[in-house]
Amino acid sequence: MTYLDNSACTRLDERVLETMKPYFFDTYAVATSEFGYSMGIEAKEGLEQAREGIASGLGADPGEIVFTSGSTESSNMALKGVALALKEKKGKHIIVSKIEDFPVLNTAKALAKQGFDVTFLEVDAEGFVNLEELEKAITDETILVSVQQGNQEIGTVQDLKAVSEICEAKEVLLHSDATHSFTRLPLDVKELPVDLVTASAHTIHGPRGIGALYIREGTPIHKFMDGGFQESNRRAGVENIPGAVGFAKAAELVSPEENKQLEAMRDRVIERALAEIPRVTLNGSRGKRLPQNANLTFHYVEGESITLHMDMRGFALSTGSACFSKSLEASHVIMGIGGDHERAHGSVRFSFGRYNSMEDADAVIDAMSEVVTRLREISPLAEK
Repeated sequence: MTYLDNSACTRLDERVLETMKPYFFDTYAVATSEFGYSMGIEAKEGLEQAREGIASGLGADPGEIVFTSGSTESSNMALKGVALALKEKKGKHIIVSKIEDFPVLNTAKALAKQGFDVTFLEVDAEGFVNLEELEKAITDETILVSVQQGNQEIGTVQDLKAVSEICEAKEVLLHSDATHSFTRLPLDVKELPVDLVTASAHTIHGPRGIGALYIREGTPIHKFMDGGFQESNRRAGVENIPGAVGFAKAAELVSPEENKQLEAMRDRVIERALAEIPRVTLNGSRGKRLPQNANLTFHYVEGESITLHMDMRGFALSTGSACFSKSLEASHVIMGIGGDHERAHGSVRFSFGRYNSMEDADAVIDAMSEVVTRLREISPLAEK
């Protein structure tokens, strides 16, 4: 199987597993302070070293990093935590882009049901937030803006610097979901006035079930999950120390050279598909997109049919087709950039990782050309 769904989840790197093993079998205690027993102290040291590693990747201080169970919890913690902290002090207005990933989008919708005023910011045909509309949308009661760095589906990379400068000038907190961009794109919180950042290990060949939330020092945030006093009393629950250690190692292993290789594979797929397969549309920006992401619509065929036929040929891909979604709704991202149901249903995402090669990029387009041609021969859409 040639796995090209690395934006959903990546294969664990063996080197990451090796760093995690001691915390399963040798230093398996919970993290305790310097007044605890030796194994607990060693566990605490491992956790804090991991925190330093994640902080380093963001240009943050270690004390600004909270480990979570993944990107979903991190984004929930950011939005709900700020909402609870500021609803009485400032207001109940939140702004999110309409193509955010579900952890942000559905958390915002849940807050709307609780009485918060949520603005879902429009994007243009390539998925970029309209900066003028963002500035107009901010009111005296706006407490938080959430705009992702890189889109999970079409790969568009936002101008986070411009977004952050607007928020800073308006004295509004900014959260950015960097689940798909952490270590893949530069993000230094000392240079960008971003207040909260979501990151996760599962997209960079780290373990599942571990993520982090960067919280700039001084950011008002309410503890939204009750329990113990872990993570400096910001997140309750026994720390996933093996996961945190693995996350830090995974972040360390990502290199600029690897990201360049991902870009080359991405570009090969886009260029060959547009040149060799008729009636194909690129979704997202051509120039400003995640290095690992290519998303194309193959018109007049269903994405579900494409992925099933490609699976039989040994390729794992994903689609924005409603038939492929548990919600039975077409991709909100494709619809959000002005696409129709036909464009969403024919969309296919190719996402590359460390264990892919240029040969995979060529092979998938060779197979795709044959599959799309065959499906169009029997498609009533193509016939029409």
